[in-house]
Amino acid sequence: MEIIDNLVQNYFYLVAIILFIIGMHTMLTHSNLVKKVIAMNIMDTSVFLLFVAVGYVHGGAPPLVEIPAGTETYINPLPSVLILTGIIVALSVTAFALSLVTKIYEYYGTCDADEIADLRSEE
Repeated sequence: MEIIDNLVQNYFYLVAIILFIIGMHTMLTHSNLVKKVIAMNIMDTSVFLLFVAVGYVHGGAPPLVEIPAGTETYINPLPSVLILTGIIVALSVTAFALSLVTKIYEYYGTCDADEIADLRSEE
């Protein structure tokens, strides 16, 4: 019963793990390049969720210059700052990957990685 109580209290960790598994499964099982880019974004989102969840303190106050009365615990701002940077990097990588997929589609006429490998082996 204690395990279930811990899972209910820390459900965001479980959600992050499930999202990462879904993204990894999609990356490994699908050969469509657009689906692989979407799976990469799902995995990024799960890592962002995990970092924000680690930085959150239940009942903690935001780290401000003025200390609120009766508050002794603070929320760690470092994971949030790192995630903002990570979101920008993930957006840039996604845009670049989608532009590469567009160029690959224009050249080969397909977005399927298996078909592209077959076409390249014939050349």
